[in-house]
Amino acid sequence: MAFAHRHGDVRNCGATTIVSGQGHVTVDGKLWAVEGDQNSHGGGALITSHAWLTINGRGVIVVGDHAAPDALCPIPPHCDPMAVGFSSLVDVA
Repeated sequence: MAFAHRHGDVRNCGATTIVSGQGHVTVDGKLWAVEGDQNSHGGGALITSHAWLTINGRGVIVVGDHAAPDALCPIPPHCDPMAVGFSSLVDVA
């Protein structure tokens, strides 16, 4: 299952995602995260696994997508603050 990860959804490090790469497409009332969106710890740009589905030319983010290190790396899991929070309303096959 590849459920939509959104603005304010949690990462595996406890941070939340800050959507800044798009401002129009929502899932369950929250902006859908796209590649490059960072987290509330600073940094942690998300990396899409679904580049074929885009918003504003950026791949969408689903639960389980990885990320660049955030500002608290090298403390695990801040070196890969992956997307874990989601809405089950959208499942990307």
